[in-house]
Amino acid sequence: MRIAIWLLSVTLAGGPPILKIDTPMPPPDWALAQRALLHAYSEAAEEFAAKYVDERGYLKCVERWGGNDGPDDAMETINAWPLVHSLGAPNSILRLYRKMWEGHLRQFTAAKAPSARMAKDGMFHKEFVTSFDWEHTGEGLAAFHFYALSPPGDAEYIQRVRRFAGFYTGEDANARNYDKRHKIIRSILNGSRGPMLTPAGVHDWGGEEVAGAPERLKRYETATNVSGDHPLNLSACTLGFNAYALTGETKYRDWLLEYAGAWKDRVLANNGNIPTNIGLDGKIGGEWGGKWYGGTFGWNFDPATSGRNYYMRGARTAFGEAILLTGDLSFAEPLRRQIANLYAVKKEENGRVLLPNKYGETGWYGYTPNTHADVRRDLYLWTMDPADLKRVEDDHWIQFLQGKNPGYPMRALQSDFARLRRNLELMRNDTSTPDTRPSDFAHRFKPVEAGTLANLVLGGNDPGSAGNVLHSRLRFFDPAGSRAGLPESVAALVEKLTADSVTFTLVNLSQARTRRVTVQAGAYGEHEFVEPFSGPTIDVEIAPGAGQSLTLQMKRYANQPKAAFPWQR
Repeated sequence: MRIAIWLLSVTLAGGPPILKIDTPMPPPDWALAQRALLHAYSEAAEEFAAKYVDERGYLKCVERWGGNDGPDDAMETINAWPLVHSLGAPNSILRLYRKMWEGHLRQFTAAKAPSARMAKDGMFHKEFVTSFDWEHTGEGLAAFHFYALSPPGDAEYIQRVRRFAGFYTGEDANARNYDKRHKIIRSILNGSRGPMLTPAGVHDWGGEEVAGAPERLKRYETATNVSGDHPLNLSACTLGFNAYALTGETKYRDWLLEYAGAWKDRVLANNGNIPTNIGLDGKIGGEWGGKWYGGTFGWNFDPATSGRNYYMRGARTAFGEAILLTGDLSFAEPLRRQIANLYAVKKEENGRVLLPNKYGETGWYGYTPNTHADVRRDLYLWTMDPADLKRVEDDHWIQFLQGKNPGYPMRALQSDFARLRRNLELMRNDTSTPDTRPSDFAHRFKPVEAGTLANLVLGGNDPGSAGNVLHSRLRFFDPAGSRAGLPESVAALVEKLTADSVTFTLVNLSQARTRRVTVQAGAYGEHEFVEPFSGPTIDVEIAPGAGQSLTLQMKRYANQPKAAFPWQR
């Protein structure tokens, strides 16, 4: 039953409002499945670590450098572990993440690739990749970024976030990645040892030769020109965002908005197409003969094939973070314009929409079935604009939020269970040995995914695995356990979103214990509840076996984002 007025609500002096729920609710199927999935993921993580991680936290693999197989892959398999902990998974999954994170830092600092200039003395320097592209660096840092959601008071973590952000804000004099005058990151290859500004060789990209696999180096023969900025580098903005959310120091916020703002202007000046090279002089296409579509990993990279073109992921990340910081929805416009340009030249084949992934001298080509569903979702959830809703009307989760697909939550959760069973079976049947495994060997049976839970529990889009931050309408905290996530036996389902309200159900599956949960407006408290309570959080006390559907009015993007737990502010 959905109601807008509650029987009892009080406010403690200096604390958030308290809502008491005592309406009996039989345990919904979705709630039982949600709690079971959180525990199943934790158990799967333990099984994975027992098989593939040694006592030091090292991944049992062959350490290699480069875009084929590199240090980023060691963490990519576990990128969702801290995120599912922040949703309510047991603490054991966060302990395992910490063990593997610390282990991989030592493992890849010691690992060397003698033929790669930036990795001959170690693949990590100052606990960060020495100099590589942000397709890989972002994937390697995804779990690290999500860790900010669970223990935001971790002093060592804050120190690392500051150091890593300093590689890009100009604070580290030995890592001159950022040119403040032109508002660019100076090379597609960048990191703790600074940018690579001379032509890159195949070993710089691919590391050492692998016997019997010459194609691993051959694929980088055309990737020599690495000078100038690339939209992939916008993924570095997450370092600035987390540094600001954790410390409140405006220098990080200012840098992110300066850099993302410069890119926003470039995209709009380029008729809504994201350029894939900005010259060292700050001009679009400056290192590629003035061609906006040039650049390594750009629109016209390796014209003989569909090739790699990473124009979207950094832009999605940085423009979304700028919206979190400012509430300025004009930062959505470059992505909206780019999507519109792609759909203007779409093709339809066997009932599927195909969009171009390439652009060259003769126009658009390289059509693929990737319709950028993640970006289209983001645009709608950020703006709540009916025009953006039209782009996602075929999205099953969005349909559920519109009241048109009531069975979606259980189907999505059951699908996650099925995927987990398949992947665990693959893992258990794996007979490989550490001396034959690349660091990306386990991607095919990745044990933990957070996308469905982020949708259903938080009303947020899946942030993905590329180094993004969480955008969501709600977050939950366990004040009794002093941790992020739903308290034990509590489940939540976001059922409806409007521009100024959220409707969700909270249920306590325990038939014996009362639970208290803190509900926050936004992933970082960036939103504000306005009716019937005002403030960024409310506390809800749920009687044993009770539950209720609640509708709260809210103002979006009303506050500066903060990583601290509500009771720490």
